[in-house]
Amino acid sequence: MTRSRRRVAVLLHENERRDGVDSYAVGHLAEFWRQDGLDVRFLWGVEERVPADVLLVHVNLSVVPDAYLEFARGYPVALNAGVRDVRKSAFSANLLTPGDAWDGPVIVKSDLNYAGRPERKLLSSRTGWLRSRLLRPRRGFRSQLDYRVYARLADVPRGCFRRHDLVIERFLPERDGELYCVRTYQFLGPSQTTVRIASRSPIVSTGNHCRVESIEPDPAIVAARHAMAFDYGKFDYVLHEGRPVLLDVNKTTGAAARRDASLDHERRLRAAGIHAFLDDSARASGALA
Repeated sequence: MTRSRRRVAVLLHENERRDGVDSYAVGHLAEFWRQDGLDVRFLWGVEERVPADVLLVHVNLSVVPDAYLEFARGYPVALNAGVRDVRKSAFSANLLTPGDAWDGPVIVKSDLNYAGRPERKLLSSRTGWLRSRLLRPRRGFRSQLDYRVYARLADVPRGCFRRHDLVIERFLPERDGELYCVRTYQFLGPSQTTVRIASRSPIVSTGNHCRVESIEPDPAIVAARHAMAFDYGKFDYVLHEGRPVLLDVNKTTGAAARRDASLDHERRLRAAGIHAFLDDSARASGALA
């Protein structure tokens, strides 16, 4: 493989739709990689191994099956190969149980990434029945907009504490006057972008925002990303009374249906981060030669 045709492989779940890559940000980043002269291959499952300088593990499940991580270790540079579990219960510092001494507001969320929609989509086959049964969310929480904020812990329905698919956390919002804000930090290696999204709803989403502004990421969140071994992904956080609070981590970032110059500019910036990993791979190959 010549330098001009260095290869990037992206590993997806075996049940992922072949025509659904553009629903992920990585599908758009791949366009820029190809414009840069890279050979980009998408792999569905671990049955076939293709040579590549860099492999990105892009398995859209909250808990990545061991077979995928083991497969990734066979590549010179494997991105996110150290990220196995992105459930909120695995990283949140604000989890609550019924007897906790907390008198502030609380929020009830899905424990699984993206309210468990990937599990419903990818683990519905007969072969994945047991795993699907263990991880698939129950009725009532099918999207982020189903999250609920309560004035106090005692107001949370008792049944919520018995559900394996939910977490109850301290509700620590970032406020700007009457608005609620969430900061979204996206990255690929050294390339990163961060925006602050404002909404009138306490459940901030891209679908109900009223303002977006570019900002610098908080150093503590950047440090958390490295401590959690993320090479690629998205972290959502707030500054509550000046203190960063991590809300969500995502290693398979979705893509907005819209396309505009600003969004493409941000994607181009993040796409450039792949070259640092390609250089790592080249140095490793040189050391082994």
